[in-house]
Amino acid sequence: MSPQQGFTLIELMVVLALIAILATFAVPRLINLNTHATQNATDSVAASLATVSASNFAQRVANSSAGSAISNCTNIGQLLSGGLPTGYTITSLAITAGSSVRCMLNGSNSTTAGFVGMGIS
Repeated sequence: MSPQQGFTLIELMVVLALIAILATFAVPRLINLNTHATQNATDSVAASLATVSASNFAQRVANSSAGSAISNCTNIGQLLSGGLPTGYTITSLAITAGSSVRCMLNGSNSTTAGFVGMGIS
């Protein structure tokens, strides 16, 4: 009688059960990563908007002919190089000169993020 080669049915069933258990935990995590990635992208664009708003404010204070006048949150999107990315909108909110307000950025998949908008004439 020759020695047995290959796997028994029990060994194969145990391996399949382990793969099924791992997949049960892995698939929801992968789906959750997509949600986190979408929110992180919206947060990143909001951070860029806050940065460009502060930079514009500083430029305009230093030299009134530099930068752009900002009187609404929606104007800040125009300050980004290339404009606001496709799929993003900014909620309209008036900003008085010399003050700052919390503006809202709306992204894809109903993600939102806040950023500070600085008004200047």
